[in-house]
Amino acid sequence: MKNLTLLPILAGTFVLAACNSHSPNLKAPASAKVETVTAADADVFVAEVNQEIRDHYVEDAAAQWVAATYITVDTGVLEAKSSERSLIRLKNAIDASKRFDGVAGISAETARGIEMLKRQSAMPTPNDPADLAEMATLASKLGAAYGSGKYCTDPNDPETCRNLNQLSEVLAENRDWDADLEAWQGWHTVGRGMRANYQRFAELLNEGARDTGYADAGQAWRSGYDMDPADLRSETDRLWGQVKPLYSQLQCYVRGKLDEEYPGKMPGDGTIPAHITGNMWAQDWSALYPLVQPYPGVTGVDVTAALKEQKYTPEKMVRSAEDFYQSLGMPALPATFYERSLLVRPRDRDVVCHASAWDINLEGDVRIKMCITPTEEDFRTIYHELGHIYYYLAYTNLPPLFQTGAHDGFHEAIGDTVQLNLTPAYLHQIGLAGTPKDNEKALINAQMQLALEKIAFLPFGKLIDEWRWGVFDGTITPENYNAAWWQLRQKYQGISAPIPRSEEDFDPGAKYHVPANTPYMRYFLAHILQFQFQRSLCEAAGFQGPLNDCSIYGNKQAGEKFWAMLGKGGSQPWPKTLKELTGSEQMDASAIIDYFAPLNAWLEKQNAGKDCGWQG
Repeated sequence: MKNLTLLPILAGTFVLAACNSHSPNLKAPASAKVETVTAADADVFVAEVNQEIRDHYVEDAAAQWVAATYITVDTGVLEAKSSERSLIRLKNAIDASKRFDGVAGISAETARGIEMLKRQSAMPTPNDPADLAEMATLASKLGAAYGSGKYCTDPNDPETCRNLNQLSEVLAENRDWDADLEAWQGWHTVGRGMRANYQRFAELLNEGARDTGYADAGQAWRSGYDMDPADLRSETDRLWGQVKPLYSQLQCYVRGKLDEEYPGKMPGDGTIPAHITGNMWAQDWSALYPLVQPYPGVTGVDVTAALKEQKYTPEKMVRSAEDFYQSLGMPALPATFYERSLLVRPRDRDVVCHASAWDINLEGDVRIKMCITPTEEDFRTIYHELGHIYYYLAYTNLPPLFQTGAHDGFHEAIGDTVQLNLTPAYLHQIGLAGTPKDNEKALINAQMQLALEKIAFLPFGKLIDEWRWGVFDGTITPENYNAAWWQLRQKYQGISAPIPRSEEDFDPGAKYHVPANTPYMRYFLAHILQFQFQRSLCEAAGFQGPLNDCSIYGNKQAGEKFWAMLGKGGSQPWPKTLKELTGSEQMDASAIIDYFAPLNAWLEKQNAGKDCGWQG
């Protein structure tokens, strides 16, 4: 649970969960019944809200946990009813908080508490009880539809059915154009059945946003960043402008290699067909590394092979990540973490395997939910998920309203920052790699491998919410849901649909965070922040050298500064928290450019004379 209403945090995201907030009958404190409302009344109100969160949190979290780890009709009902009750509690609390608007003398802490209360839900609550109940039910149905989604070549024969993991393996491991197309097309059929439910769900989200005082749900989402909602758009545009040249160089180079692999099949508009990127959503191109490796024969680190050779179990992989955080001076994970987490896909039931981190009781019952396999991707994902877990543990002593990230991008950036420290030297130190090769070719290879994950993601991280904001404000209408989706994919990513798509399809539903109603801009911001964090932590560690060569493993000075930032949670505006770590109140992508400077120079040479860029 990343914050009080968005329980689990995923490998990259939150799962929508119950709005684990306040009692359905939360009333104004007795002192507020008098005609004059005072600052003292506001203090009492916030204290009551914090207590109500604690009173209901475990029940709501348990309903969400069971619904994700035992997908049945019954657990879906429990989840929906829990969510409905929580939404009512949240709505009542937010409504009650409006009495304190404009009251003089309210302390900074209490004012912050009221502000954080108003930011609680990604599902703004409609006033109409029937609409609220419908919204909660639709949220549960959409999540279950994704979690249980399968593609069957013969709908009457379960043996022909494949789940997302199995279809994703085809894309990652197979370079056959047609086999990849079948797997891609198969999974994208899952979204079709969500279309009508999502349209209605979006209508209810907007109704709730308007009832809460926002123009639409997108404005409500953008209001959670300690800035005017309109300013967030310009801020993300500014950050994208800093990194777009690097992404464009990467896209151009990769497209050229794919053109060599699939002669005569690539479109003429400069785009890359989505199904040949090695990833179901073309958000991570890591699987293409053997095809695009700058210097074949210059061996790099093969973490997957090492994990399998050394017989790493899921628990051993998690304990390796735990060791990294402990080396910085952070505490050991509680014993209940290993007793209660889900680390392996069960054989007897459907579960939502999308990796997520959970805080079940705001007091240390932390868990991850993940179907771990011995691969480098899962190894790195575990380090990311534990970033959320250690954030929970760091701010566990704060009032519940402050038990969240400085902003949601912070929560995602913590584990991503740690991932940047999994350098060849670190992997050698823990026995998963040989002695690092200190040469330029090995460096360019390593940077390419990381860029296929980190840089390739950036435009995708931005466009998901660009699409939803358009849905919410009406500039994207239901009859254009899918067309607008692909227009944005082409505009930002230079990615195109491999086969014609229509409004019979609902391709946004094939991405977890859309049916789960998880705001996504946090991941774009996290990819910016993680490099900014890393640069500052390396400075704190006294590291001298290129940023891409730094690992803070074992450095208590950097760990102390990191832990101090985590401990602030959401108790103060994020620019202040950012400044305490980095010295700046502004998010800045220049650290990405610094980090990938060697690769960027190499790409520019490789692409010289090529017709880079794409239509859209």
